[in-house]
Amino acid sequence: MKAGDRVLDVCCGTGDQAVYYAQKNITATGVDRSPNMIKIAEIKKSKLGLSNVSFQIADALDLPFHDSLFDYASICLGLHEKERVARNIIISEMKRVVRKGGALVFTDFQVPLPQRPIAYLTKTIEFIGGRDHFRYFRDYIAQGGMTEILKINQLGEEKRDYLKNGLMVIIKASNT
Repeated sequence: MKAGDRVLDVCCGTGDQAVYYAQKNITATGVDRSPNMIKIAEIKKSKLGLSNVSFQIADALDLPFHDSLFDYASICLGLHEKERVARNIIISEMKRVVRKGGALVFTDFQVPLPQRPIAYLTKTIEFIGGRDHFRYFRDYIAQGGMTEILKINQLGEEKRDYLKNGLMVIIKASNT
């Protein structure tokens, strides 16, 4: 991404990623279905005095934007929290709102999880998140993580890197 690009951060939570983009002179929009998360994101935006980032309440399953409006769309640690069908709908919506030749950026847990203490802590945290949350996490792992999700959604991987000592993967996929 470069200054002036337009990026949508899906399931933005408290807005950290969208704020990061805005600080790099990228025009960022963050969406989340939680009003409380959006409220926190708006507070961050105000405290930093950023005018090139906006937040709105929206469902990732039905993004309220025109086709091809953005250069990029990203989602960070959001797909493993959704059921399988929802994952595919979210990616379809991300593809729809990103222009041809643009890219989608995914950050989520690496599958298989590394055999390190941090992976066991991650599983525990996901379990504490509740029955449905843990079920979606387990299904994400069973499905094969981002590698398989990209194949299912016919996305070509351009670049891959790993974060947190291999706990997470970040993938850039082209929207052709």
